[in-house]
Amino acid sequence: MTVSELQQRIKALKEEKDFCILAHAYQSQEILEVADYTGDSFALSRLATKVSNKNVLLCGVKFMAETVKILNPEKRVFLSSADAGCPMADMIDKETLLQLKETYPDYAVVAYVNTTAETKTVADVCVTSSSAVKVCKAIPSDKILFVPDCNLGDWVAKQVPEKTFAFMRGGCPTHLRMSVTDVENARKAHPEAKLLVHPECHPKVTAQADYIGSTTEIMAYAEKSDAKEFIIGTENSIVEHLSYACPDKRFYPLSKDCVCHNMKLTGLTDVYRALQGDAEEIVLDEDTRLKAKASLDRMLEYGN
Repeated sequence: MTVSELQQRIKALKEEKDFCILAHAYQSQEILEVADYTGDSFALSRLATKVSNKNVLLCGVKFMAETVKILNPEKRVFLSSADAGCPMADMIDKETLLQLKETYPDYAVVAYVNTTAETKTVADVCVTSSSAVKVCKAIPSDKILFVPDCNLGDWVAKQVPEKTFAFMRGGCPTHLRMSVTDVENARKAHPEAKLLVHPECHPKVTAQADYIGSTTEIMAYAEKSDAKEFIIGTENSIVEHLSYACPDKRFYPLSKDCVCHNMKLTGLTDVYRALQGDAEEIVLDEDTRLKAKASLDRMLEYGN
């Protein structure tokens, strides 16, 4: 069976079984082509609230599917690959965060959305990479415990100097594979290219960037820019997607090793099998869901 033939079968199945397919931007191009919506994780979760489908299939990693379920309790939510987790989300659990709160009793806990549903239940507010600065400026506390990504936290703290930050030593293994040496080599190979990086990168890498933003913001910047060449400092699937979106521009990976292996666990055949009933359903007890949702609601409140 060809890719196109399998895609047609998937499109027919999702109509037949009343599925909305959400695909994170780090998924492959052939999966994005069968998805109803693509983008960053929280944006996808909110989009799911606007569709009438009874079933949602998330092509991404588990914390993202949990967030979809938190915001869409009336829908059945499935994860395309049961083994697709997030190493950063797994760096902190509920008990660890409760211990950290005891160490920093007068700090507001700001949790990156890249955390489990259980961890979100004991956070004061969640943030995305695009909303983190605005939310941290808006929350009443002048002391912030930012978890789990200290690199994103460092980037936020530099833009909110009026507040005191504490961090845990967590981060995204994929983005941490990119180094200053990679920047030097990429600049030498492509001297006219603009460097666009994700704030999950090491501070020494973000310090060299022409633009820092979330995955969606990086893609929007590249599409709108008058520049013709770009070095992309985030998961390498974005290089592929931008090449399709802007074939008249050139895109280069900052590092060939910037690959999220958990995202790559989902293939087109996994999407097909999931629609046939072979997928993990996300189930959350109502107490966990409501407490986790409170931290997401505060993000929307503080971030407008």
